Amino acid sequence: MSGKHTLGWGLAALVVAGNMIGSGLYLLPVTLASTGSSSLIGWLVAAVGAGVLALVFGALGRLIPEADGLSGFAEKGLGRFFGFQVALAFWTACLVGNVAVAVAATGYLAFFWPALKDPVAATFCNLGIIWLATLAYMAGAKTASWFAAAALVVGLIPIVIAVAAGVAAFDLQLFAASWSPSGEPLTATVPAALVVIFWAYLGVESAAALSSKVRDPARNLGRASLAGVALATGVYVAATVSVFGVIPLQALTQSTSPYADLAGRVFGASIAGLVAVCAVAKTMGTVGGWVMMAGETARAAARQGYLPKGFAEGDRTPIINPLLGAAIMSIVTILSGQPTLGGQFGMLVGVTSVLTLCIYAVCSASLFRLARRSQARGLALVGLAFAVAAVATAASGYVVPTLIVFALTAAAWFSFMRSRPAPVDPGSAEA
Repeated sequence: MSGKHTLGWGLAALVVAGNMIGSGLYLLPVTLASTGSSSLIGWLVAAVGAGVLALVFGALGRLIPEADGLSGFAEKGLGRFFGFQVALAFWTACLVGNVAVAVAATGYLAFFWPALKDPVAATFCNLGIIWLATLAYMAGAKTASWFAAAALVVGLIPIVIAVAAGVAAFDLQLFAASWSPSGEPLTATVPAALVVIFWAYLGVESAAALSSKVRDPARNLGRASLAGVALATGVYVAATVSVFGVIPLQALTQSTSPYADLAGRVFGASIAGLVAVCAVAKTMGTVGGWVMMAGETARAAARQGYLPKGFAEGDRTPIINPLLGAAIMSIVTILSGQPTLGGQFGMLVGVTSVLTLCIYAVCSASLFRLARRSQARGLALVGLAFAVAAVATAASGYVVPTLIVFALTAAAWFSFMRSRPAPVDPGSAEA
């Protein structure tokens, strides 16, 4: 390592924001239609929680820069049982979340081919997208990386056009009319929507990776983390306000491509088509990136001794990695089928967010154990409290699958893993 820190806090903030802003937002307004425009409050609450968690991961990155990802953070502070749980839970979250992104891609393809709104046709389309991305990953991680990177800039176009449409045609009365569709108090509806909203903040843990790349990390990493979350929140709030201020709630609940529909209402069919094309390109690229992330997560777990060695043998990713991942995603795609794409997307992002928030809670507890300064320990407690509160207010349909995942991983640990010694890292002998 050269020891040179080349990123100032401003550029680092863009990196943090860029790791969160993406295709996860594309179908979210449909899922939040039942909460209405009052989901704006949920965005602000989620932003505070995401900011705290970004600081938690920044602190972990400074304390244990040698940790191998989220499972490494958990293992260093809480032991191998929690490292095992986090490794497998994060792998599961990658797979389930990837199915959600594939559903979003199908939703925008349905803008051109409405037959894809049919649940059976949508399932086959989702499966096709997943296996196409898997084949790209099997061709090599570089191919999958190129596939994801090629869609990065394109993916911002739908959000930019949506915000412009909101500025041009925002209707305050329409926004106010959709404030609380169910008539329930906000104390009931907003907390229940929090885990779905937090889907857009997944990736906040990337703040930890910047600890070795930011100039004067003790001073700048916290600023970069908070500024990145604030920038992402500004984009999310602007896009959400635009949708609820232009599209009537009844039309929004039936949409599979809310940003394309928004652009069509304000700028016409040709711009709507452009938005849909860009959204499809970005979601397809994201699926490719998540397939790669899931494969590399499994490979890292195998190197840590949490999965069979076959997941990490050789210089190239073993073929079992992407094939097993695609098989699991195919099963999730079929089992999660709903009458509408929006309903399926909402369930998948809810489960993924609850899984990930549980992982964030474990990492916060690890920071509390590792930190010596009271400020860092206080930060860890706030991060832990936010993650636990968000999960506690989530719908049972999101929480039960998460409990099943952790029950299965706990059973696997006590049945097969507890007596196994930790693998020895040859590179650690000098440390």
